[in-house]
Amino acid sequence: MSESEAHTERGHDHDHSHAKAVTSGNERRMMFVLVFTAGYALVQAVGGWFSGSLALIADSGHMVSDAAALLLAVIAYRVARRPADSTRTYGFHRVRVLAALANGASLLLLVAWIIWEAIGRINAPHEVLAGPMLIVAIIGLMVNLAGAWILSRGAKGDNNLKGAFLHVIGDLLGSVGAIAAAIGIMLTGWTLLDPILSVLVAGLVVRSSWSLVRDSLRVLLQAVPRGIDARHAEKELADLVEIDDAGHFHAWTLTDDTVVATVHVIPKGNVDPLLLPDLVSKWLKSRYNIDHVTVQVDRPGTTWTNGL
Repeated sequence: MSESEAHTERGHDHDHSHAKAVTSGNERRMMFVLVFTAGYALVQAVGGWFSGSLALIADSGHMVSDAAALLLAVIAYRVARRPADSTRTYGFHRVRVLAALANGASLLLLVAWIIWEAIGRINAPHEVLAGPMLIVAIIGLMVNLAGAWILSRGAKGDNNLKGAFLHVIGDLLGSVGAIAAAIGIMLTGWTLLDPILSVLVAGLVVRSSWSLVRDSLRVLLQAVPRGIDARHAEKELADLVEIDDAGHFHAWTLTDDTVVATVHVIPKGNVDPLLLPDLVSKWLKSRYNIDHVTVQVDRPGTTWTNGL
């Protein structure tokens, strides 16, 4: 090999026509559930204000978070269709990450308001119209059951769809809790059930929104994806019989399940260096499910310093 380095990058090998059909079907399901979820979140907020139920307002906030998650998933499908250009060589995938971060941060502010209001209502209970509260909560349960059924019939293995399905299941549990609180107030007249439930529902919002913020920050900071240890990966590569040493392994998430990696390797003395890029790429694909890999083959005797 006349040059000191060899590079290769392996991409996805997919049946694009089949993938496009699957994506289109999942996107239609997502859009349908998005419209129902966003519409009912508005109904629930109005119903909560009319009935005086903070629990309904809190669950409305939870449904807004899920509608936002559904919207971001739809955006991900559509953004993925836009080609990369000379200035955005990775395309526009990170727009979804930025939107997710903004969404998660605003939801944490909503949770803070719900908890503050709940504390005030515990100290000074408000009248709650349990009848209207129960009606709105039952409608919510029906909407969420329909949404869960629609999403469950989508293609398996789609992380966008799976995340949306889990959000809808969380909404379903919130509706069940609101129904229980309404019935409890009707039977006992104990209106404290409403702020107590609102705090529990806010807990669901915190869990999903904090996860959204945390995962978005990991992507934006180009942290190594979960399940991959950079130093351990270098050691495993160095243990391969064809490789004398490996270093400068970097892996980051582009968006969702798309992982990009680069690595330097030094071949054993009797190994053709031109064979290593394909060998390393295939190994990282089988070991860590990394599809986009750039391999740099350095000359024997090369020494590396810490850092980039």
